[in-house]
Amino acid sequence: MPLSLRARVRRRVRPPAAALRVIRLNNGFQLLFNLLWWMPVFYQYQRQAGLSDSQIFGIQSVYYVAFCLLEIPTGFIADRIGQRRCMQLGAAAMTAANLLPVLSPSFAGFMAHFLAIAAARSLVSGASSAYLYEYLHEQGADAHYVQAEGTARALGLWAKIMCWPLVGVLMHVRHEAPYVLTALSALGSLACAAALPPLAEPPLGGTRPPAERVGLLASARQAVKVLGTSRSLGPLMVQGVAVFTLARICQVNLFQPLLLEKNLPVADHGAVLSAMTVAEAVGSARTGWLRSRLSDTTVVTVLSVIMALTLAATTLSGGLGTILWLCVFAAAAGLAYPVQRNLINAAIPPTPYRATLLSVESIIDRGVCALVALAVGAYLAADRLDALLVHAAAGTCLLLLVVGVVLGRLRRDGARPATGQA
Repeated sequence: MPLSLRARVRRRVRPPAAALRVIRLNNGFQLLFNLLWWMPVFYQYQRQAGLSDSQIFGIQSVYYVAFCLLEIPTGFIADRIGQRRCMQLGAAAMTAANLLPVLSPSFAGFMAHFLAIAAARSLVSGASSAYLYEYLHEQGADAHYVQAEGTARALGLWAKIMCWPLVGVLMHVRHEAPYVLTALSALGSLACAAALPPLAEPPLGGTRPPAERVGLLASARQAVKVLGTSRSLGPLMVQGVAVFTLARICQVNLFQPLLLEKNLPVADHGAVLSAMTVAEAVGSARTGWLRSRLSDTTVVTVLSVIMALTLAATTLSGGLGTILWLCVFAAAAGLAYPVQRNLINAAIPPTPYRATLLSVESIIDRGVCALVALAVGAYLAADRLDALLVHAAAGTCLLLLVVGVVLGRLRRDGARPATGQA
C-alpha cells in the first residue's frame, strides 16, 4: 500500500481531536482513580491492625451492600447534575476515603474507609462509562468506544504493574504509605475529571431532559420502564454478573487467602498481583482479536467459562501452577470486560437515564458479590477454600447456561440482542 494511502487510512480511523482529548483524559482518570496502592496488602494490613478474618470479610460484605444501596441514588445524581460532575464528586470522595485508615487504623476506621469507597465508586461506576459513550457519540466516534474502554483499562493495569511491587518496600519506609499514595492518585483523577468538557446541550426534544426533570422515584420508574422495553438488556446484565463477580472476588477477596494457602510469602504477593495485572492489561488492549471472530455475547460467555474453570484448576496446582492459572484468569477478565461494557451500552436505547440503568447493573453485580463475600468468609472459617472454588465454577457455568437459553429464545423470537458491533 502506498505511503499516502496508508496515511489516509490512519486519518479515517483516528477519532476527531476533541474525542481524542476526552479519551486521553478518561485514560488518566481511570488510571488514577483505580490505582489502589494498598490492594496487594490490605488483608494483611488489616490483620496487623488487629482485625479478625470474620471482621475483614464482614466489612467486605457491608461494602458490597452499601454499593448496592448507593447505586440508584448516585445514578440519578449523575443523570441530574451530569456525568462529568458526578465523576468529580466521586474522585473527591475517593481522596478522602483513603485518608481514613491513616487517621484511624481500626475496625471502625476500615469500615468507614470502605463505606466511603463504596460512595466514591458508585458515583463513578455508571457515570464514567455513560459520559465516554455519549461524548464519543456526539463526536461521531462511536466506533472508538470499545477500544477506548479497553485502552483505559489496560493503562490503569500497567500502572498497577509498575506500582504494586513497590508497596512492600514503601511500607518499610512508612507503614501508611499505600493509603497516602492512593489518596494522592485519587486527587490526580479529580484534576482529570475537572478538565473534561461538558456534554453538549441537547436540542429541543433531544434525548437528555432539562435540569428541572422529575425526582428520584419518578426517575427510577422511568429507568425500570426503559429496562422493560429492552428484552435483551436484563439477560445481558445477568450475564455480566459472572465476569464481575469472579474478577472481583478472586482479585480482592480470595487473592491473599489463596496464595497463603499455597504457602507463598506475603512479600511476593505484590509481584504475583503484578503478573496477573500484566495478563489482564494485555487482554484489555486486545479485545478486537476475539470480536472479529465471534459475536460479543459469545465472547463474554466463553471468557466467563474460562475464568471459572481456571479458578477451579488452582485446587489441583501448587504455588507456581496457581500463579499461572491466575494469570490465565486475569487475561480472560481483561478481554471480557470492555466487550461486556459495550454490550450493555449498545443494548440501552436512547434515554436520559443511561447512568441510572448502568447503576442498576452495578446493583446486580454488587448484590451477588455481597452474598459471595459472606460465603467466602464461611468457607474460609471451615477451611474449605478448594470446595469454594469448585462450587463457584459450577455455579458460574449453570448461570451462563440459563442466560444462553434465554438469549437463544430471544433470537428465535426475532428479538436478537445487541451485539455491540456494527
